[in-house]
Amino acid sequence: MSANFILSIDQGTTGSTVVVFAVSPQKEMTVIGRSTVDYPQHYPETGWVEHDLDELWQSVCSAANQAIERANTNKDFSVNKIATIGITNQRETLSVFDRKTSKPLMRAIVWQCKRSTSICQEWRKSGLSEQVKAKTGLVLDPYFSGSKLAWILRNRPDVADRLQKGDAVIGNIDTYILHKLTSGGSHATDASNASRTLMYDIGQGSFDSGLIEMVGLKNREVLPRVLNSADQFGRTKGCSFLPDGIAINGILGDQQAALAGQTCFEPGEAKCTYGTGAFMLLNLGEKKTLSNNGLLTTVAWQIGGVRTYCLEGSSFIAGAAMQFLRDQLGWLEKASDSEAMAADARGAPEVVFVPSLAGLGAPDWNPNARGAFFGLTRGTTQKQLIRAALEGVAFQVNDLMVAMNRDAVAPVKVLRVDGGAAANNLLMQMQANFSSVTVDRPVNLETTASGAALFAGLGAGIFGSFAEMRSARRPDRIFSTEKSSAAVEMTRTQLAAWDRAKKAVQVFAGG
Repeated sequence: MSANFILSIDQGTTGSTVVVFAVSPQKEMTVIGRSTVDYPQHYPETGWVEHDLDELWQSVCSAANQAIERANTNKDFSVNKIATIGITNQRETLSVFDRKTSKPLMRAIVWQCKRSTSICQEWRKSGLSEQVKAKTGLVLDPYFSGSKLAWILRNRPDVADRLQKGDAVIGNIDTYILHKLTSGGSHATDASNASRTLMYDIGQGSFDSGLIEMVGLKNREVLPRVLNSADQFGRTKGCSFLPDGIAINGILGDQQAALAGQTCFEPGEAKCTYGTGAFMLLNLGEKKTLSNNGLLTTVAWQIGGVRTYCLEGSSFIAGAAMQFLRDQLGWLEKASDSEAMAADARGAPEVVFVPSLAGLGAPDWNPNARGAFFGLTRGTTQKQLIRAALEGVAFQVNDLMVAMNRDAVAPVKVLRVDGGAAANNLLMQMQANFSSVTVDRPVNLETTASGAALFAGLGAGIFGSFAEMRSARRPDRIFSTEKSSAAVEMTRTQLAAWDRAKKAVQVFAGG
Protein backbone atom coordinates (compact mmCIF):
# COMPACT_ATOMS: atom_id res chain seq x y z
CA MET A 1 0.00 0.00 0.00
CA SER A 2 1.42 3.41 -0.97
CA ALA A 3 1.45 6.56 1.15
CA ASN A 4 -1.41 9.04 1.35
CA PHE A 5 -0.61 12.71 0.94
CA ILE A 6 -2.20 15.53 2.95
CA LEU A 7 -1.71 19.25 2.38
CA SER A 8 -1.99 21.34 5.54
CA ILE A 9 -2.45 25.12 5.53
CA ASP A 10 -1.33 26.80 8.75
CA GLN A 11 -2.30 30.45 8.47
CA GLY A 12 -0.61 32.40 11.27
CA THR A 13 -0.38 35.94 12.56
CA THR A 14 2.87 36.88 10.82
CA GLY A 15 3.10 34.31 8.06
CA SER A 16 1.48 31.38 6.29
CA THR A 17 2.97 27.89 6.42
CA VAL A 18 1.99 25.08 4.11
CA VAL A 19 3.17 21.53 4.80
CA VAL A 20 2.80 18.44 2.64
CA PHE A 21 2.68 15.23 4.70
CA ALA A 22 3.11 11.66 3.56
CA VAL A 23 1.14 9.20 5.70
CA SER A 24 2.58 5.68 5.68
CA PRO A 25 0.50 2.51 5.88
CA GLN A 26 1.64 2.39 9.54
CA LYS A 27 -0.03 5.81 10.03
CA GLU A 28 3.25 7.67 10.57
CA MET A 29 3.35 11.19 9.11
CA THR A 30 6.46 12.57 7.43
CA VAL A 31 7.01 16.08 6.13
CA ILE A 32 8.00 15.96 2.45
CA GLY A 33 7.44 19.63 1.60
CA ARG A 34 7.22 22.78 3.68
CA SER A 35 7.33 26.53 3.18
CA THR A 36 6.57 29.64 5.20
CA VAL A 37 5.90 33.02 3.60
CA ASP A 38 5.61 36.10 5.78
CA TYR A 39 3.31 39.03 5.07
CA PRO A 40 3.06 42.58 6.47
CA GLN A 41 1.30 43.71 9.63
CA HIS A 42 -0.55 47.03 9.57
CA TYR A 43 -0.85 49.38 12.56
CA PRO A 44 -3.04 52.30 11.46
CA GLU A 45 -3.55 53.62 15.00
CA THR A 46 -2.16 52.96 18.46
CA GLY A 47 -3.37 49.56 19.63
CA TRP A 48 -4.83 48.64 16.25
CA VAL A 49 -3.55 45.62 14.27
CA GLU A 50 -4.77 44.74 10.78
CA HIS A 51 -4.05 42.31 7.96
CA ASP A 52 -4.59 42.97 4.29
CA LEU A 53 -6.51 39.87 3.21
CA ASP A 54 -5.12 39.99 -0.33
CA GLU A 55 -1.58 39.99 1.07
CA LEU A 56 -2.52 37.18 3.45
CA TRP A 57 -4.00 35.06 0.66
CA GLN A 58 -0.98 35.66 -1.54
CA SER A 59 1.25 34.36 1.25
CA VAL A 60 -0.86 31.18 1.35
CA CYS A 61 -0.57 30.74 -2.41
CA SER A 62 3.18 31.32 -2.42
CA ALA A 63 3.79 28.98 0.51
CA ALA A 64 1.66 26.28 -1.13
CA ASN A 65 3.51 26.57 -4.44
CA GLN A 66 6.87 26.28 -2.71
CA ALA A 67 5.81 23.40 -0.44
CA ILE A 68 4.43 21.46 -3.42
CA GLU A 69 7.59 22.13 -5.41
CA ARG A 70 9.70 20.71 -2.56
CA ALA A 71 7.36 17.74 -2.16
CA ASN A 72 7.90 16.94 -5.84
CA THR A 73 11.38 15.67 -4.96
CA ASN A 74 9.58 12.67 -3.43
CA LYS A 75 9.29 10.18 -6.28
CA ASP A 76 5.87 8.95 -5.16
CA PHE A 77 4.29 12.40 -4.87
CA SER A 78 2.40 14.49 -7.36
CA VAL A 79 -0.02 17.29 -6.72
CA ASN A 80 -2.80 15.15 -8.19
CA LYS A 81 -2.21 12.59 -5.41
CA ILE A 82 -3.15 14.98 -2.58
CA ALA A 83 -5.98 13.14 -0.87
CA THR A 84 -7.25 15.91 1.36
CA ILE A 85 -6.56 19.39 2.74
CA GLY A 86 -6.56 20.58 6.35
CA ILE A 87 -6.77 24.20 7.48
CA THR A 88 -5.63 25.70 10.74
CA ASN A 89 -5.63 29.39 11.44
CA GLN A 90 -5.03 32.32 13.73
CA ARG A 91 -8.28 32.53 15.65
CA GLU A 92 -10.41 35.56 16.53
CA THR A 93 -9.10 37.59 13.57
CA LEU A 94 -12.21 38.83 11.78
CA SER A 95 -12.56 39.02 8.00
CA VAL A 96 -15.39 40.59 6.00
CA PHE A 97 -15.67 39.78 2.31
CA ASP A 98 -18.04 39.61 -0.64
CA ARG A 99 -20.31 36.56 -0.56
CA LYS A 100 -19.77 35.70 -4.24
CA THR A 101 -16.28 36.95 -5.12
CA SER A 102 -14.40 36.67 -1.77
CA LYS A 103 -13.20 40.24 -2.32
CA PRO A 104 -12.33 41.81 1.06
CA LEU A 105 -14.41 44.80 2.14
CA MET A 106 -11.78 46.00 4.60
CA ARG A 107 -8.61 44.83 6.25
CA ALA A 108 -9.03 41.97 8.71
CA ILE A 109 -9.06 43.03 12.37
CA VAL A 110 -6.41 40.92 14.10
CA TRP A 111 -6.87 39.10 17.41
CA GLN A 112 -4.26 41.40 18.99
CA CYS A 113 -6.21 44.55 18.08
CA LYS A 114 -7.54 46.62 21.00
CA ARG A 115 -9.97 48.92 19.17
CA SER A 116 -13.02 47.26 20.73
CA THR A 117 -11.83 47.70 24.33
CA SER A 118 -14.47 50.35 25.12
CA ILE A 119 -17.23 48.14 23.70
CA CYS A 120 -16.21 45.32 26.04
CA GLN A 121 -16.17 47.75 28.95
CA GLU A 122 -19.68 48.88 28.01
CA TRP A 123 -20.90 45.27 27.94
CA ARG A 124 -19.33 44.53 31.31
CA LYS A 125 -20.98 47.59 32.86
CA SER A 126 -24.29 46.34 31.48
CA GLY A 127 -23.90 43.15 33.49
CA LEU A 128 -23.37 40.80 30.54
CA SER A 129 -20.18 39.10 31.76
CA GLU A 130 -21.77 36.13 33.52
CA GLN A 131 -24.26 35.46 30.71
CA VAL A 132 -21.48 35.50 28.13
CA LYS A 133 -19.25 33.25 30.22
CA ALA A 134 -22.06 30.75 30.88
CA LYS A 135 -22.84 30.39 27.17
CA THR A 136 -19.46 30.85 25.50
CA GLY A 137 -16.89 30.04 28.20
CA LEU A 138 -15.17 33.32 27.29
CA VAL A 139 -14.64 36.71 28.90
CA LEU A 140 -15.61 40.10 27.50
CA ASP A 141 -12.28 41.08 25.99
CA PRO A 142 -11.33 42.74 22.68
CA TYR A 143 -9.41 39.53 21.90
CA PHE A 144 -12.55 37.86 20.54
CA SER A 145 -14.02 38.45 17.10
CA GLY A 146 -17.56 39.32 18.24
CA SER A 147 -16.36 42.56 19.79
CA LYS A 148 -14.55 43.39 16.55
CA LEU A 149 -17.77 42.81 14.61
CA ALA A 150 -19.60 45.13 16.99
CA TRP A 151 -16.96 47.80 16.29
CA ILE A 152 -17.48 47.42 12.52
CA LEU A 153 -21.25 47.64 12.82
CA ARG A 154 -20.91 50.87 14.82
CA ASN A 155 -18.03 52.51 12.97
CA ARG A 156 -18.08 51.33 9.35
CA PRO A 157 -21.58 52.07 8.04
CA ASP A 158 -20.56 51.13 4.49
CA VAL A 159 -19.55 47.63 5.58
CA ALA A 160 -22.41 47.32 8.07
CA ASP A 161 -24.94 48.07 5.33
CA ARG A 162 -23.61 45.28 3.12
CA LEU A 163 -23.62 42.85 6.03
CA GLN A 164 -27.20 43.67 6.96
CA LYS A 165 -28.21 43.24 3.30
CA GLY A 166 -26.41 39.88 3.21
CA ASP A 167 -24.25 40.38 0.13
CA ALA A 168 -21.17 40.40 2.37
CA VAL A 169 -20.26 37.69 4.88
CA ILE A 170 -17.93 37.30 7.83
CA GLY A 171 -15.71 34.68 9.32
CA ASN A 172 -12.47 33.94 11.06
CA ILE A 173 -9.49 33.37 8.77
CA ASP A 174 -10.33 29.68 8.24
CA THR A 175 -13.65 30.74 6.72
CA TYR A 176 -11.97 33.21 4.38
CA ILE A 177 -9.38 30.67 3.20
CA LEU A 178 -12.07 28.03 2.68
CA HIS A 179 -14.10 30.54 0.65
CA LYS A 180 -11.05 31.27 -1.52
CA LEU A 181 -10.12 27.61 -1.99
CA THR A 182 -13.65 26.79 -3.18
CA SER A 183 -14.14 29.94 -5.30
CA GLY A 184 -16.94 31.04 -3.00
CA GLY A 185 -18.58 27.64 -2.94
CA SER A 186 -18.32 27.11 0.80
CA HIS A 187 -18.97 29.57 3.63
CA ALA A 188 -18.33 27.48 6.72
CA THR A 189 -16.24 27.01 9.83
CA ASP A 190 -15.78 24.36 12.50
CA ALA A 191 -16.89 24.37 16.13
CA SER A 192 -13.44 25.22 17.50
CA ASN A 193 -13.33 28.46 15.52
CA ALA A 194 -16.99 29.27 16.15
CA SER A 195 -16.33 29.01 19.88
CA ARG A 196 -14.01 32.04 19.66
CA THR A 197 -16.56 34.52 18.37
CA LEU A 198 -18.48 35.51 21.55
CA MET A 199 -21.64 34.51 19.66
CA TYR A 200 -21.50 30.70 19.89
CA ASP A 201 -23.12 28.71 22.71
CA ILE A 202 -20.60 25.94 23.31
CA GLY A 203 -23.09 23.83 25.25
CA GLN A 204 -25.84 23.99 22.62
CA GLY A 205 -23.43 23.89 19.69
CA SER A 206 -24.95 26.80 17.78
CA PHE A 207 -24.83 30.55 17.39
CA ASP A 208 -26.99 32.18 20.06
CA SER A 209 -29.67 34.74 19.17
CA GLY A 210 -29.14 36.77 22.35
CA LEU A 211 -25.39 37.03 21.80
CA ILE A 212 -25.87 37.96 18.15
CA GLU A 213 -28.22 40.72 19.31
CA MET A 214 -25.63 41.90 21.85
CA VAL A 215 -23.09 42.32 19.04
CA GLY A 216 -25.63 44.23 16.97
CA LEU A 217 -25.88 41.90 13.99
CA LYS A 218 -29.35 41.82 12.45
CA ASN A 219 -28.74 39.31 9.67
CA ARG A 220 -27.41 36.03 11.08
CA GLU A 221 -27.22 34.57 7.56
CA VAL A 222 -23.84 36.27 7.15
CA LEU A 223 -22.40 33.92 9.78
CA PRO A 224 -20.71 30.73 8.49
CA ARG A 225 -22.22 27.28 8.82
CA VAL A 226 -20.68 25.41 11.76
CA LEU A 227 -19.52 21.88 10.90
CA ASN A 228 -17.57 19.15 12.66
CA SER A 229 -13.81 19.66 12.83
CA ALA A 230 -13.40 16.62 10.57
CA ASP A 231 -16.09 16.96 7.92
CA GLN A 232 -16.88 17.66 4.27
CA PHE A 233 -16.09 21.38 3.99
CA GLY A 234 -15.95 21.57 0.20
CA ARG A 235 -13.63 20.95 -2.73
CA THR A 236 -10.99 23.06 -4.40
CA LYS A 237 -12.02 25.09 -7.40
CA GLY A 238 -10.16 27.68 -9.42
CA CYS A 239 -6.92 27.69 -7.38
CA SER A 240 -3.76 28.31 -9.37
CA PHE A 241 -1.67 25.99 -7.18
CA LEU A 242 -4.07 23.04 -6.83
CA PRO A 243 -6.22 20.99 -9.20
CA ASP A 244 -9.97 21.22 -8.82
CA GLY A 245 -11.82 18.64 -6.76
CA ILE A 246 -9.51 18.04 -3.78
CA ALA A 247 -11.58 17.52 -0.64
CA ILE A 248 -11.12 19.84 2.33
CA ASN A 249 -11.81 17.59 5.32
CA GLY A 250 -10.34 19.25 8.38
CA ILE A 251 -10.51 22.67 10.07
CA LEU A 252 -9.27 23.56 13.55
CA GLY A 253 -8.29 26.81 15.22
CA ASP A 254 -4.53 26.93 15.62
CA GLN A 255 -4.35 26.16 19.34
CA GLN A 256 -6.84 23.33 19.09
CA ALA A 257 -4.85 22.01 16.13
CA ALA A 258 -1.72 22.06 18.28
CA LEU A 259 -3.59 20.12 20.98
CA ALA A 260 -4.47 17.55 18.32
CA GLY A 261 -0.95 17.58 16.86
CA GLN A 262 0.40 16.84 20.33
CA THR A 263 -2.11 13.93 20.41
CA CYS A 264 -3.66 15.22 23.65
CA PHE A 265 -6.81 13.21 23.03
CA GLU A 266 -7.49 12.16 26.62
CA PRO A 267 -8.83 14.32 29.48
CA GLY A 268 -5.97 15.69 31.59
CA GLU A 269 -3.46 15.92 28.74
CA ALA A 270 -2.08 19.44 28.17
CA LYS A 271 0.07 21.37 25.75
CA CYS A 272 1.54 24.86 25.44
CA THR A 273 2.37 26.49 22.12
CA TYR A 274 5.07 29.17 22.16
CA GLY A 275 4.31 31.14 19.04
CA THR A 276 3.65 34.87 18.76
CA GLY A 277 1.86 34.38 22.08
CA ALA A 278 1.80 31.41 24.43
CA PHE A 279 -1.32 29.28 24.58
CA MET A 280 -1.91 26.45 27.04
CA LEU A 281 -4.78 24.00 26.56
CA LEU A 282 -5.97 21.17 28.80
CA ASN A 283 -8.29 18.49 27.44
CA LEU A 284 -11.49 18.31 29.55
CA GLY A 285 -13.26 15.57 27.61
CA GLU A 286 -16.97 15.90 26.86
CA LYS A 287 -17.83 17.83 30.05
CA LYS A 288 -18.11 21.62 29.77
CA THR A 289 -16.32 22.91 32.88
CA LEU A 290 -16.20 26.68 33.42
CA SER A 291 -13.09 28.19 34.96
CA ASN A 292 -13.09 29.96 38.33
CA ASN A 293 -9.54 31.21 37.83
CA GLY A 294 -9.54 33.49 34.81
CA LEU A 295 -9.18 30.82 32.13
CA LEU A 296 -11.41 30.18 29.13
CA THR A 297 -13.51 27.12 28.42
CA THR A 298 -13.63 26.48 24.71
CA VAL A 299 -14.32 23.75 22.16
CA ALA A 300 -11.28 21.62 21.42
CA TRP A 301 -12.99 19.91 18.49
CA GLN A 302 -16.25 18.37 17.40
CA ILE A 303 -16.49 14.89 15.89
CA GLY A 304 -19.80 13.38 14.79
CA GLY A 305 -21.70 16.14 16.56
CA VAL A 306 -19.98 15.44 19.90
CA ARG A 307 -17.87 18.26 21.31
CA THR A 308 -14.68 17.84 23.32
CA TYR A 309 -13.94 20.82 25.57
CA CYS A 310 -10.72 22.27 26.91
CA LEU A 311 -9.49 24.87 29.35
CA GLU A 312 -7.36 27.53 27.71
CA GLY A 313 -4.99 30.14 29.01
CA SER A 314 -3.48 32.72 26.68
CA SER A 315 -0.59 35.10 27.14
CA PHE A 316 -0.37 37.40 24.16
CA ILE A 317 3.41 37.79 23.94
CA ALA A 318 5.85 34.85 23.84
CA GLY A 319 8.04 34.54 20.74
CA ALA A 320 7.01 38.11 19.98
CA ALA A 321 9.10 39.21 23.00
CA MET A 322 12.26 38.08 21.20
CA GLN A 323 11.06 39.73 18.01
CA PHE A 324 10.62 42.93 20.02
CA LEU A 325 14.21 42.72 21.28
CA ARG A 326 15.38 42.05 17.73
CA ASP A 327 13.28 44.49 15.71
CA GLN A 328 12.52 47.40 18.04
CA LEU A 329 15.56 47.39 20.31
CA GLY A 330 18.17 45.87 17.97
CA TRP A 331 19.65 43.63 20.68
CA LEU A 332 19.47 40.39 18.67
CA GLU A 333 20.33 39.55 15.08
CA LYS A 334 18.10 36.49 15.26
CA ALA A 335 15.50 35.63 17.89
CA SER A 336 17.24 32.28 18.37
CA ASP A 337 20.40 34.10 19.55
CA SER A 338 18.63 34.79 22.84
CA GLU A 339 19.49 31.37 24.26
CA ALA A 340 23.27 31.74 23.97
CA MET A 341 23.29 35.39 25.04
CA ALA A 342 21.19 34.76 28.15
CA ALA A 343 22.72 31.44 29.23
CA ASP A 344 25.21 32.85 31.78
CA ALA A 345 23.29 35.98 32.77
CA ARG A 346 21.10 36.52 35.81
CA GLY A 347 17.65 37.98 35.43
CA ALA A 348 15.03 37.58 38.14
CA PRO A 349 14.91 38.32 41.01
CA GLU A 350 17.29 41.19 40.18
CA VAL A 351 15.76 42.17 36.82
CA VAL A 352 12.23 41.30 35.73
CA PHE A 353 10.53 41.88 32.39
CA VAL A 354 6.73 41.82 32.11
CA PRO A 355 6.07 41.15 28.40
CA SER A 356 2.58 42.68 28.36
CA LEU A 357 3.27 44.45 25.06
CA ALA A 358 -0.30 43.69 23.94
CA GLY A 359 -1.94 43.74 27.36
CA LEU A 360 -2.20 40.91 29.88
CA GLY A 361 -4.20 37.88 28.86
CA ALA A 362 -5.28 35.08 31.17
CA PRO A 363 -5.66 34.95 34.10
CA ASP A 364 -5.50 38.75 34.61
CA TRP A 365 -7.28 40.03 31.47
CA ASN A 366 -5.99 43.61 31.54
CA PRO A 367 -5.86 45.00 27.98
CA ASN A 368 -4.42 48.31 29.25
CA ALA A 369 -1.26 46.77 30.76
CA ARG A 370 2.00 47.60 29.01
CA GLY A 371 5.40 45.92 29.03
CA ALA A 372 8.13 47.00 31.46
CA PHE A 373 11.56 46.13 32.83
CA PHE A 374 12.01 46.37 36.61
CA GLY A 375 15.12 46.45 38.76
CA LEU A 376 17.44 48.33 36.40
CA THR A 377 20.68 49.77 37.77
CA ARG A 378 23.75 51.25 36.11
CA GLY A 379 25.27 47.80 36.30
CA THR A 380 22.46 46.06 34.40
CA THR A 381 23.73 44.36 31.26
CA GLN A 382 22.09 43.68 27.93
CA LYS A 383 22.42 39.93 28.53
CA GLN A 384 20.52 40.28 31.81
CA LEU A 385 17.69 42.04 30.01
CA ILE A 386 17.54 39.34 27.36
CA ARG A 387 17.41 36.66 30.05
CA ALA A 388 14.71 38.61 31.88
CA ALA A 389 12.67 38.67 28.66
CA LEU A 390 12.91 34.88 28.33
CA GLU A 391 11.99 34.47 31.98
CA GLY A 392 9.02 36.79 31.51
CA VAL A 393 7.61 34.43 28.89
CA ALA A 394 8.01 31.45 31.23
CA PHE A 395 6.55 33.38 34.18
CA GLN A 396 3.42 34.18 32.18
CA VAL A 397 3.01 30.54 31.16
CA ASN A 398 3.44 29.51 34.79
CA ASP A 399 0.56 31.83 35.72
CA LEU A 400 -1.55 29.86 33.23
CA MET A 401 -0.37 26.59 34.75
CA VAL A 402 -1.22 27.72 38.30
CA ALA A 403 -4.73 28.77 37.22
CA MET A 404 -5.22 25.55 35.28
CA ASN A 405 -4.20 23.37 38.20
CA ARG A 406 -6.74 25.18 40.40
CA ASP A 407 -9.52 24.40 37.92
CA ALA A 408 -8.45 20.88 36.98
CA VAL A 409 -9.40 17.65 38.73
CA ALA A 410 -5.68 16.78 39.04
CA PRO A 411 -2.56 18.92 38.53
CA VAL A 412 -0.82 18.78 35.18
CA LYS A 413 2.33 16.66 35.46
CA VAL A 414 3.53 16.67 31.85
CA LEU A 415 3.34 19.68 29.56
CA ARG A 416 3.78 19.00 25.86
CA VAL A 417 5.33 22.01 24.11
CA ASP A 418 5.62 23.26 20.56
CA GLY A 419 5.95 26.42 18.50
CA GLY A 420 9.08 28.22 17.35
CA ALA A 421 10.20 29.40 20.81
CA ALA A 422 9.95 25.84 22.17
CA ALA A 423 13.23 25.16 20.36
CA ASN A 424 14.93 27.34 23.00
CA ASN A 425 16.38 24.86 25.51
CA LEU A 426 16.97 27.56 28.12
CA LEU A 427 13.35 28.69 27.98
CA MET A 428 12.09 25.12 28.26
CA GLN A 429 14.27 24.46 31.32
CA MET A 430 13.00 27.70 32.88
CA GLN A 431 9.46 26.46 32.29
CA ALA A 432 10.15 23.11 33.92
CA ASN A 433 11.60 24.89 36.97
CA PHE A 434 8.99 27.64 37.35
CA SER A 435 6.02 25.31 36.85
CA SER A 436 7.36 22.16 38.60
CA VAL A 437 6.33 20.14 35.57
CA THR A 438 7.98 17.79 33.10
CA VAL A 439 8.28 19.51 29.72
CA ASP A 440 7.97 17.15 26.73
CA ARG A 441 9.15 18.52 23.39
CA PRO A 442 8.42 16.52 20.20
CA VAL A 443 10.60 16.08 17.13
CA ASN A 444 8.13 18.04 15.05
CA LEU A 445 7.42 21.50 16.48
CA GLU A 446 4.95 22.25 13.66
CA THR A 447 2.12 20.67 15.62
CA THR A 448 -0.56 23.07 14.38
CA ALA A 449 -0.01 21.92 10.80
CA SER A 450 0.15 18.31 12.03
CA GLY A 451 -3.14 18.66 13.90
CA ALA A 452 -4.93 20.05 10.87
CA ALA A 453 -3.50 17.23 8.76
CA LEU A 454 -4.60 14.61 11.30
CA PHE A 455 -8.18 15.88 11.32
CA ALA A 456 -8.24 16.16 7.53
CA GLY A 457 -7.01 12.57 7.43
CA LEU A 458 -9.72 11.59 9.91
CA GLY A 459 -12.36 13.29 7.76
CA ALA A 460 -11.02 11.59 4.64
CA GLY A 461 -10.83 8.14 6.23
CA ILE A 462 -7.03 7.94 6.17
CA PHE A 463 -7.12 7.67 9.97
CA GLY A 464 -9.82 5.59 11.57
CA SER A 465 -9.43 6.64 15.19
CA PHE A 466 -7.52 8.79 17.67
CA ALA A 467 -5.48 5.70 18.55
CA GLU A 468 -4.17 5.52 14.99
CA MET A 469 -3.40 9.25 15.05
CA ARG A 470 -1.09 8.89 18.08
CA SER A 471 1.58 7.32 15.87
CA ALA A 472 2.18 10.71 14.28
CA ARG A 473 3.92 12.18 17.37
CA ARG A 474 7.52 11.36 18.36
CA PRO A 475 9.22 12.83 21.47
CA ASP A 476 12.54 14.67 21.10
CA ARG A 477 13.66 15.91 24.54
CA ILE A 478 12.37 15.88 28.10
CA PHE A 479 13.10 18.76 30.54
CA SER A 480 12.75 17.89 34.23
CA THR A 481 12.46 20.26 37.20
CA GLU A 482 15.72 21.00 38.99
CA LYS A 483 15.04 19.84 42.55
CA SER A 484 18.12 20.87 44.56
CA SER A 485 17.34 23.02 47.59
CA ALA A 486 19.23 25.95 46.04
CA ALA A 487 17.24 25.67 42.79
CA VAL A 488 13.92 25.45 44.65
CA GLU A 489 14.75 28.52 46.77
CA MET A 490 15.86 30.50 43.71
CA THR A 491 12.61 29.65 41.90
CA ARG A 492 10.61 30.81 44.92
CA THR A 493 12.31 34.21 45.01
CA GLN A 494 12.04 34.60 41.24
CA LEU A 495 8.30 33.92 41.28
CA ALA A 496 7.84 36.43 44.11
CA ALA A 497 9.69 39.09 42.10
CA TRP A 498 7.50 38.33 39.09
CA ASP A 499 4.32 38.78 41.13
CA ARG A 500 5.51 42.21 42.31
CA ALA A 501 6.42 43.30 38.80
CA LYS A 502 3.10 42.14 37.31
CA LYS A 503 1.16 44.03 39.96
CA ALA A 504 3.23 47.14 39.18
CA VAL A 505 2.37 47.22 35.47
CA GLN A 506 -1.31 46.96 36.34
CA VAL A 507 -1.04 49.83 38.80
CA PHE A 508 0.67 51.87 36.05
CA ALA A 509 -2.16 50.95 33.67
CA GLY A 510 -4.72 52.12 36.17
CA GLY A 511 -6.12 48.62 36.60
